[in-house]
Amino acid sequence: MTTELAKGKTLDEAEKISRENVAQELEGLPQVKMHCSNLAVDALREAIRDYRSKQGLSE
Repeated sequence: MTTELAKGKTLDEAEKISRENVAQELEGLPQVKMHCSNLAVDALREAIRDYRSKQGLSE
């Protein structure tokens, strides 16, 4: 879901995707599964930071 939300967005827009956005798009998740969507959002943000760092782009 995180990938679907990020498609077609700029880096700045994709970085603003929140854990709440993903949960809302999934129409809620059982609490025991919520950590999976949280990890996906965290990974997206880290990938954007890594990309910017390697490209010499400011955050």
